[in-house]
Amino acid sequence: MKKQVFIAISLLISVYGLSQDRFTAETLWKLGRVDDLQISPSGETIIYGVTWYDVAANKGNRDIYLLDKNAESPRKITETKVSEQNAIWRPDGTKIGYLSAESGYMQIWEMGKNGQDKKQVSNVEEGINGFSYAPDLKYVLYTKDVKLEQSAQDLYPDLPLANALIYDDLMCRHWNDWHDYKYSHIFIAPYNDGTIGEGKDIMPGEPFDTPMMPFGGMEQITWSPDGKSIAYVCKKLKGKEYAESTNSDIYLYNLESGKTINLTEDNQGYDQDPVFSPDGSKIVFRSMKTPGFEADKDRIIVLDLKTNTKRDFSENFDQSSTNFKFSKDSKTLYFISGIHATFQVYKLDLLTGKITKLTNGDHDITEFAIAGNDIIYTKMRMDLPTEIFKFSSDGSEEQLTFTNREILKGIELGKTTKRWITTTDGKKMLVWVILPPKFDPTKKYPTLLYCQGGPQDAVSQFFSYRWNFQMMAAHDYVIVAPNRRGLPTFGQEWNDQISQDYGGQNMKDYLVAIDSVAEEPWVNKDKLGAVGASYGGYSVYWLAGNHNHRFKTFIAHCGIFNFESMYASTEEMWFVNHDYGGAYWDNPRPKSYDFSPHLFVGNWDTPILVIHGGYDFRIPYTEAMQAFNVAQLKGIPSRFLFFPEETHFVTKPQNAILWQREFFRWLDQWLK
Repeated sequence: MKKQVFIAISLLISVYGLSQDRFTAETLWKLGRVDDLQISPSGETIIYGVTWYDVAANKGNRDIYLLDKNAESPRKITETKVSEQNAIWRPDGTKIGYLSAESGYMQIWEMGKNGQDKKQVSNVEEGINGFSYAPDLKYVLYTKDVKLEQSAQDLYPDLPLANALIYDDLMCRHWNDWHDYKYSHIFIAPYNDGTIGEGKDIMPGEPFDTPMMPFGGMEQITWSPDGKSIAYVCKKLKGKEYAESTNSDIYLYNLESGKTINLTEDNQGYDQDPVFSPDGSKIVFRSMKTPGFEADKDRIIVLDLKTNTKRDFSENFDQSSTNFKFSKDSKTLYFISGIHATFQVYKLDLLTGKITKLTNGDHDITEFAIAGNDIIYTKMRMDLPTEIFKFSSDGSEEQLTFTNREILKGIELGKTTKRWITTTDGKKMLVWVILPPKFDPTKKYPTLLYCQGGPQDAVSQFFSYRWNFQMMAAHDYVIVAPNRRGLPTFGQEWNDQISQDYGGQNMKDYLVAIDSVAEEPWVNKDKLGAVGASYGGYSVYWLAGNHNHRFKTFIAHCGIFNFESMYASTEEMWFVNHDYGGAYWDNPRPKSYDFSPHLFVGNWDTPILVIHGGYDFRIPYTEAMQAFNVAQLKGIPSRFLFFPEETHFVTKPQNAILWQREFFRWLDQWLK
């Protein structure tokens, strides 16, 4: 009996999780997720959000935390059954504003600077999406969805049970959602110490969104220091023009005149995230120069409002830049930029144009704020979920929050190493190699090639809640994660090379990375797998037909399988037009279509797990169906894991845990 019990327990551990000193899917979903760092005007108090998940309830809840300068630990200052969002300091520092749906729709609430005296201060019909205070506290602005077009129910009110969507233009669906005939607009309302008046739509009748869909936030809208103007980002294009263009612009609205002007009409690429200098003389924003290229270099453009002239301060800086913040005297600009698969804080002297890197180390700094002479930032590593740190002027760093310390205590994590591997064309490529906990170099480990998505998205020091390298290492896999061609933070030439060359040099980079690491005595060459999502999923499908028997199994999540069907069923046409080189019916036909994985299925002979979400409109789930059907018809061991209610990502806790279990069940079956 004891032996049977031991075997049963061992099976449970192997299928549903590892021993308590190893990182598991259940551990991952216990972790608090830190974000949205905000510093009080005095620079002495931090507020931020932490999202905690309840796996049994299959949902998360976000609360606001406060950390005083001299306090030993942070305090939770909201605790309701709904999530609190968009917490910001009132400009006078006496109150904290935030969004909550505690009374039904999302509304603005306020509380004292220590979390006391919570009070709802807005009552906007159907709720709002984001807000900010005017610096002089005479107004608040908020964003709200405005219905401008008719639905099927509006057109045919005598058919109340009809369920249909009717469209006459492209962009009828985008990323995760069908268009709902509504547009996000900016409203301005009078504000008087906790009392908000009636809002005025500053974009009346405009069928455009600000912030931009689907991922834009309040970073795309900002007040001028005198409270008389609002700068905002918008892409004022419709249908086919919108689908084919990345031309967003920065608009300046004047409260007194009610007039709006376009500040970036001269640039046909993305212009985003405007920030005023404290003296009101300048606006800095990030700008992409190449029309239709969503992964172009994000330049540092400073607009002088007095002379109406622009200057590119990153002309000789071969990196992208984001998260701009001015010093109080308006003479220095701070920002985040990526270098060699890490993200650091830099500063720019606006007088001399000199750029200086302030932070160092293998980490990703994700957001920051200036607090006197200190910089407060959030950062993560592959072995560290996001926490808040203080960087002092002397170069020292202090960790301020320890949100997940108790959860991770006693759990041994894998070691991340880095190496520079020579590619087939003689260049150096950074490859992360993550080793299992209790790594024993005398053993031989099954090894995974991790294929990154994007395609232009660095394999940096991110802590992922799905493609988590610590999770893979905890299952006794070595992970090889190359920064192959097409990934940023290694200069624009390296980043741009992948466009229209999907099956070319970057695939050689993948193979040279796995071949190089496979020479290590602790890698089992006979037990190699390749895994990835999005462009990584495409990479897996392509490798399945071109790997020359290197791999014993594959896992592809939301990948492109057939370039022709992808072109005709996706929504952001600028992406496929730039990266493929055009439509498959063009004459001459772009050579990129020769890289479509479906052309190489004659070589498929390796077990494959195919995963996709039903609400993935970026890469429709029919791509996965084609791949799975091909494997089945060819008699190749294969499985289709389909999430009807998930998108390009898996976000629901129980679905995510199921994803992890199936992921490792498949790998263990073929590599162990």
